[in-house]
Amino acid sequence: MGSPRSTRSGTPDTPEGFARWVEPEVAAMGRLAARLGPIGDQDDIVQESLVRAWNKRHQYDPDRGSASAWLLAITADQARHAARRRRPLLQRFDVAARSASPEERVDIERAMARLPRRQRLAIDCYYFAGISVRDTAAVMGCSEGTVKSTLSDARRRLRELLEVR
Repeated sequence: MGSPRSTRSGTPDTPEGFARWVEPEVAAMGRLAARLGPIGDQDDIVQESLVRAWNKRHQYDPDRGSASAWLLAITADQARHAARRRRPLLQRFDVAARSASPEERVDIERAMARLPRRQRLAIDCYYFAGISVRDTAAVMGCSEGTVKSTLSDARRRLRELLEVR
């Protein structure tokens, strides 16, 4: 059969080839969507992200970052859009619904909510979605050093916010 044809950017130009190309990244996309998007919208966010990636596959440039980073950046963007659309309805229930152990999760979520948006995104990508510093940098549109600095600042601020007084 041979290998699937690819676009100039290196992404496969057949639906089957594209599905094989994105398959290793879908789990990380789901984790990031669950962390950044409204509760219950994870699958929709991933689906919208994959549709967007398919439609924009010619824009992927492997010289600017990995396929994983490109797909996760699209996912983060789609999650932000979904959160913006659903925020008024879900604001009251978001923290409680994500709680695994109520007291600790509520404290962490409240502290996270007090971080600047950029610090929250760094924490969500690196710790909750489990992606590398390099890919977090691509998602955030900054250097790896900036991600490390942002993570350090966020951890310091979270320690202050979570400190028992």
